[in-house]
Amino acid sequence: MTALVVGIDGGGTGTRCVVATHGGEVAGRGHAGGSNALSSAAPEAALRTALRAALGGLPADRVTAGVFALAGSGPAGERAGAMVAEVWRACGLAGPPVVVPDTLAAFAGATAEPSGTVLVAGTGAVATRVTEWRLTARADGYGWIVGDEGSGVWIGRRAVRAVLAALDGRAGPTALRDAVPGGGVAERIVDAVHTGVAEAGPAWLARLAPAVEEAARAGDAAALDIVREAAGRLLAAVRALGPSPGPLVLAGSLLSEPTLLAELVRGGLGGPGLTVLTARSGDAGARGAAALALRRSRPGAPAPVSAHRRLIS
Repeated sequence: MTALVVGIDGGGTGTRCVVATHGGEVAGRGHAGGSNALSSAAPEAALRTALRAALGGLPADRVTAGVFALAGSGPAGERAGAMVAEVWRACGLAGPPVVVPDTLAAFAGATAEPSGTVLVAGTGAVATRVTEWRLTARADGYGWIVGDEGSGVWIGRRAVRAVLAALDGRAGPTALRDAVPGGGVAERIVDAVHTGVAEAGPAWLARLAPAVEEAARAGDAAALDIVREAAGRLLAAVRALGPSPGPLVLAGSLLSEPTLLAELVRGGLGGPGLTVLTARSGDAGARGAAALALRRSRPGAPAPVSAHRRLIS
């Protein structure tokens, strides 16, 4: 059997793994719950589950490289690296895997160009510049407590605040009241949020984002304000990086799906000659991570370029 590489894309609400051949063909897939090192409830277990499912009956000794693209891996630092190393060993794989930010895999999952910009809005949010397959600049991506503006968690928290403000008279009524757990009682809402975050991590708040989308499309003023502000903050992150050669990739569920937020962000982008690409949903990030693993496994060889394109096509 041909040599294999592993690519994992670990976000706040889901983890996807792809095992690929050196020729760019997918040999195995796996998925599990969230594995954001900062916000997911059980990231190590999710990584192990997704990796084992993707490996299936494939021979572990054929794996030559692995790239784990993890949300929150930057701030988590050494903790994320130690977690990945333990998962790698537990699955019987040799050699050191590499941990990279999920934004790099999102970029590689949409294009084989070596440089450009990527804007991610899913559970978290960040804008980064990519130069020759390295992240050279970043705006936001600081985690749900102090950053990730425009993300699913940010939107969910704004929804809760809008409902609480409506209930105690600081703002007008909103249809979001029916979407936030707690039965429209402020104290119960606060308790439900604290319980949800404690049990499932901050990513629990991102579950409210689809309800905000639906209410905004129906014309709810509070929901519209949230979505418009989210778009503005995401665009501000991209603009903070300045112009860059190469394409701009929009990634993450809030921008890769046909959402109102994606429409507003696209409408706010401009610039002569700017190529805007939308990352595919599903396992595109894992494919991008596998493509990065191919490049690490065979540095400088021409074959990984064509294999990269085949893998993400």
